[in-house]
Amino acid sequence: MAEREPLRQARRVVIKLGSSTLAGDPSVYARLAGAIHGARQEGRSILLVSSGAIALGTRKLGFRARPKEMAKLQAAAAAGQSLLMRAYEEAFGAKNIPVAQVLLTHADLADRVRANNARAALGALLEAGAVPILNENDSVSVEEIKFGDNDQLAAMVTPLADADLLVLLSDVDGLYDDTGTRIPVVDNVADAMRFVRKSPAGVGTGGMTSKLEAARRATLAGADVVVADARREGIIESVLAGEDTGTHFVASRAPLSAKKHWIAFTLRPRGDIVLDPGAAVAVRARGKSVLSVGVLGIRGDFRPGDAVRLLEPDGAEIGRALVRCAAEDAVLVAGKSHDELPEARAPLAELVHRDDMVIWKA
Repeated sequence: MAEREPLRQARRVVIKLGSSTLAGDPSVYARLAGAIHGARQEGRSILLVSSGAIALGTRKLGFRARPKEMAKLQAAAAAGQSLLMRAYEEAFGAKNIPVAQVLLTHADLADRVRANNARAALGALLEAGAVPILNENDSVSVEEIKFGDNDQLAAMVTPLADADLLVLLSDVDGLYDDTGTRIPVVDNVADAMRFVRKSPAGVGTGGMTSKLEAARRATLAGADVVVADARREGIIESVLAGEDTGTHFVASRAPLSAKKHWIAFTLRPRGDIVLDPGAAVAVRARGKSVLSVGVLGIRGDFRPGDAVRLLEPDGAEIGRALVRCAAEDAVLVAGKSHDELPEARAPLAELVHRDDMVIWKA
């Protein structure tokens, strides 16, 4: 299939496996090692984003089900991480492939210096011939257990590692339409959201909604994405061969820069700037900077350089941006033009520069 040719050509690939796959099938590690060995023989570099630590730790500690209490979740993560890496060490060791554990928190990726350090470390591991195995550092990262999942981590790692393909392996064979037919190719992730159905909760935290959001983020970083069934024999080989399996989400033809992708999807907004109708049009349609005169209101407690949401008067989100001043200063200049501001506050007439904004398509 011509549209899947980028999958055949992909040189750096991020593969994400879910908890349900890893916890329920001990043979998956050996199959995975075999598939990655073959991919490396083709000259590809592979990174793994692996769930499973909490599920394995839950079993190890004798809990009847995945805990709900934060302390027990952290305990399960700590207990299960060693089991997870032991399984990878044994399976990949049989193929003479070194593996390396990389535990990340959201804060590691939100901070530009730490994110660049992580990027350099991943590059060094790949250059040394190792397969990095990444996971959220759930044993210490309370917020990540509560709000995050590894679909989103995989989407964040994709641009961090300069990968051109993200493969999300789960217990579903892609996205299905209203008739129950698998959708082979999706050009616009937003349009595909209408096909998402709720599914019963299992050992994992993600679902198809999470996978589509991860696909949106990764495609906007310029990577192709495939959602496919981890239980299918030879699934990784099939995806990398460009065969008609799973659902292929096509990389954006106008990807975001690394900085704008970081603003849009890695940073967590610390507040809101509500624009008046005229300012909203100027920002959305013409890409203008956010000026104080066009601001109706300020919400939240942010500092210079923090991410904020840009909102229309009705609360609809236009985009996200890096703000140039603190919330208390933004409140003082909101609704005032440059000429109305005292000299000391005149520089705050431009609250957000156009280069520090990401505007969503209408």
